[in-house]
Amino acid sequence: MSQTVPPFADLLAGCRSSAVHLETRDVYGVADEDEDFAAWKAGRRHTPETRTEWWNAFHDSVFQAVARGVSVRRARVVSEPVTGYIRYEHASTFQNLMAGEDVRWLPRRLASDLLIPGNDFWVFDDTLIRFGLFSGDGAFVGHTLSDDPDVIKNVSGAFESVWERAIPHERYTI
Repeated sequence: MSQTVPPFADLLAGCRSSAVHLETRDVYGVADEDEDFAAWKAGRRHTPETRTEWWNAFHDSVFQAVARGVSVRRARVVSEPVTGYIRYEHASTFQNLMAGEDVRWLPRRLASDLLIPGNDFWVFDDTLIRFGLFSGDGAFVGHTLSDDPDVIKNVSGAFESVWERAIPHERYTI
């Protein structure tokens, strides 16, 4: 069944209270990040002082949502030792924090007894889920939406279980 999924910015713009994001992959092959990831591997580092080089529409969307009073939280479940991509994400997380997100990390070894959904997701206001679908090598495949109350309850519960155990970004070192 074909499904039209609104852009992330539109979904976040409609949020009134909360948006939570769970990431569970150790590698993402997202075309929008390829150039920046390659530059990072070559030694280029962004800093808060170079904001004009990296701030983008995503950061604007999060910043505006947080300014409206929306709580935006992101949890990342990661294998250790971490991949190069996770090192890149960790080094870039200050960008999420500057936009207003709260970010935590959960080593996969501490998640063995948790039931975690098979796909990454965003939950908006506990009423809508946007699942992110990726191929085995991390390439983006697409998004699907669900407003099924039982799925929302299960996915939100999984996020909260991860969040409770996860380590705040400023304390998680690589």
